[in-house]
Amino acid sequence: MTKPQPSPVRGVFWMLVTGLCFVTVTALVKYLDNAVPAAQAAFLRYVIGLVFLLPMARSLLATRMTARHWKLFGARGAVHTLGVILWFFAMTRIPIAEVTAMNYLSPVYVTLGAALFLGEKLAFRRIMAICVALAGAMIILRPGFREVNPGHLAMLATAALFACSYLFAKIVADEVAPSLVVAMLSITVTIGLAPFALAVWVTPDLWTLAICFALACFATGGHFAMTLAFRAAPLTLTQPVTFLQLVWAVTLGALVFHEPVDPVVVLGGLLILGSVIFITLREAQLKRRVVTPGVNAPKG
Repeated sequence: MTKPQPSPVRGVFWMLVTGLCFVTVTALVKYLDNAVPAAQAAFLRYVIGLVFLLPMARSLLATRMTARHWKLFGARGAVHTLGVILWFFAMTRIPIAEVTAMNYLSPVYVTLGAALFLGEKLAFRRIMAICVALAGAMIILRPGFREVNPGHLAMLATAALFACSYLFAKIVADEVAPSLVVAMLSITVTIGLAPFALAVWVTPDLWTLAICFALACFATGGHFAMTLAFRAAPLTLTQPVTFLQLVWAVTLGALVFHEPVDPVVVLGGLLILGSVIFITLREAQLKRRVVTPGVNAPKG
């Protein structure tokens, strides 16, 4: 397959589409507004989303996996399942802007987890970026100055759980095809959510099912658009565009859900996002330096 030529304009465009899709997902979850319990809403989104795996069903069934792969996929599915439930719960408890801002913590946790569990180097600049991100989270939460909502605690846990999921994905992606990684996440999370959903099951109406189908479509579309953005342009160009997700989330919350714009939340979100962009750009810079780095080459 011929590698597509880099296109900055196309990369920015697809990253804009990615942000719009993910913010739409957030808005649709907010719109559900406890029409069904959080665990059931998450289950419906994933089980309906399995329809997108049908075109690759034959190749997936023909794939042979080792016991190690099954364990990794199972562990990833378990932590991602809990993260999804908590994310859906948080959406019903705190404003969209706060969910979006705190969700930026996941890449920061991934950087920290890669250093602790995968042996990656953690240079001083990365440590400072992590500290800035955590300071941003504290600015959003403001413990002692306002009541910390259960939704905030849920988002802190969600970001950590999704980070664990990404670390499992990083390990297994070096050993199997990317399509299998995506498919197994959908399958294992659907299975993991089933008992939680059945425990609180409320018969959904057709409108709720339609919203859940839209959730699956926009979530899948967002991941697909993000893949296209990464193929079209380098991270140094596409990553800063993710800032617009926070802008759209604040605007959407104010105009559609009548949530007041909190400048402190925006400030905290910008600090977190700034640290994520710094870490991402630093990684991209290091990868461009040399094809085969020496033993003592800096890692970040």
